[in-house]
Amino acid sequence: MRRYLSRISMSLLLAACLLIVPACGKEPALNGASNQIPSGNVTQELPEEEPPESVAPYRSPLTGLPLEEQPTQRPLAIMINNAPAARPQSGLGGADIVYEVLAEGGITRLVAIYQSGGEVAKIGPIRSIRPYMIELGESYHGITVHAGASNAAFAILQRQHKDDLDEITNAGPYFWRDKSRKAPHNLYSNVAKLLEGAEKRKYAIEDLAVPSYTFRDPEDSGEGDLAKSVEVKFQLEKYRVSYVYDEESKLYKRYINGEPHKDLDTGEQLACTNVVVLATQHKVLDDVGRLAVDLDMGGEAILLQGGKVIRGNWIHKSGDVIRFIKDNVEVPFYPGKTYFNIVPNHPDFESHIKVE
Repeated sequence: MRRYLSRISMSLLLAACLLIVPACGKEPALNGASNQIPSGNVTQELPEEEPPESVAPYRSPLTGLPLEEQPTQRPLAIMINNAPAARPQSGLGGADIVYEVLAEGGITRLVAIYQSGGEVAKIGPIRSIRPYMIELGESYHGITVHAGASNAAFAILQRQHKDDLDEITNAGPYFWRDKSRKAPHNLYSNVAKLLEGAEKRKYAIEDLAVPSYTFRDPEDSGEGDLAKSVEVKFQLEKYRVSYVYDEESKLYKRYINGEPHKDLDTGEQLACTNVVVLATQHKVLDDVGRLAVDLDMGGEAILLQGGKVIRGNWIHKSGDVIRFIKDNVEVPFYPGKTYFNIVPNHPDFESHIKVE
């Protein structure tokens, strides 16, 4: 009988637990807070996040710098006067690429390539062109811009029907003279006026196939030996050029004869990210000192970037720009402007440079 009652008691206890389980199966809420999911929409506050950095969709083929719009402008290769009376010049800071090369009599000329930079109100003074300067400009698919030409250059322009804008023969209205300076060191123009002149002459003003350089990541530590400056001697002492590396801006500041080379209008010192010095054969053609400069043979060169110097070579293939190579591989530039300095290889390359 006692065993029978025990079985009844156990049955009643189990029944009671089954009734209690639905209520007891929930875990107790902590600190009195309900753990039931409320009905309706729930707004959960999340920590604020920084908006992602916008990435520019395009890059300049000549500088590697970011652009918001695709660069379609055909380059302009403008011959800039570099005689002492023409300094300081205007608008060189807006160029993507600048070449310095001998003209004649020991003077140098600047060939400034404009393709992706911002608008520059005034560029110049503008001077005459030489055959090898035509070659430099056309290597970028550029329209050459000048005021006159040597006999040899004029023959090339006329015979081969080159796309050029010459203040003297075919594009005078797209240039102006600055009365504050004496001729011939006072001829100017700008990109907008020159493109207008190119359209008037029915030249193509857009080009999607402009040759592009290769570029490093800006954070790349690079290669080469430490070198903070280079001095470049062309021929005459008054054309002694130096580039000195500035650690803060990571730019090479340009000097002429030990003085900062500044823009006339902005007062800013000219600067670039990459400096190339290359040597090639120069041949004197006449008693005036006009030159033939070989831009095809290749030769010795140095590249300064990021406070370092790399020794290598330059090459120039047909239809392409001059490139700096080491061990037959192109060395990337850092994004930014590049200055090329072309010196004679006589008596030797080292006599024209001083790297420190």
